[in-house]
Amino acid sequence: MLDNTLAEGDSPIHGLDPKIRILASSFLSIAAALCDNLMVGLGYLILSFALTLLARLSINELAKRLRPLFWFLLMIWIFLPLTFKGDILFQYGWLTASSQGILLSAKITLKSISILLIFSSLVATISISSLGSGLHQLQVPDKLVFLLLMTYRYIAVIQGEYIRLLRAAKFRGFKPGTNLHSYKTYAFLAGMLFVRASFRAKRVYHAMRCRGFQQKFHTLDVYPPNGLNYPFLGMMILAGTLLVTIEHWM
Repeated sequence: MLDNTLAEGDSPIHGLDPKIRILASSFLSIAAALCDNLMVGLGYLILSFALTLLARLSINELAKRLRPLFWFLLMIWIFLPLTFKGDILFQYGWLTASSQGILLSAKITLKSISILLIFSSLVATISISSLGSGLHQLQVPDKLVFLLLMTYRYIAVIQGEYIRLLRAAKFRGFKPGTNLHSYKTYAFLAGMLFVRASFRAKRVYHAMRCRGFQQKFHTLDVYPPNGLNYPFLGMMILAGTLLVTIEHWM
């Protein structure tokens, strides 16, 4: 099962309605992604840190989610300043780093970390079933909601099938390598995985029909009326609009 540990908490963010958090995260992330000013990008980063504090997120969980992003950003900082054309900031032999490349790398870093922290604070704190319910309330097509929920439910099952198939191949003497036999084996393994996934999907479909599935999922998570819902959404929209306005006038 996919990791959803951030949904377990009792912070003010966890008590908000899922659709409010989805709307706020979407607005802030789009505004941050379109930002092209370094100082305004720093403002989005400060706002995202404030949200993580409000959501009382674990430092270890955040570090786990930020680690893959840091590897990506490291590659950005290594290659972008050396390949982006512009004013030469420093030069060592045939290597030259442009100030524009460094500035662009800094913008990408601020925006990437801000968006990840925003989604970690507002969306990752929602259980998958409640996320589906929130998307349904926002008029997202039912088929997309079903696809999200079923993918979350069965991706671990498919992973288990893959592990069993790979273990069976190794019991028969298969040793992975860079040769034609290994490529054929992995191709057969992928094909068999799709076949088994198809058979399981049919069994799940018939089981759901037998249990009276009416094209609608229900969640047991209860979000009682909260007076902070719309004030929080208004504050997030106001903060994002303020940052966009500041960037426009700078």
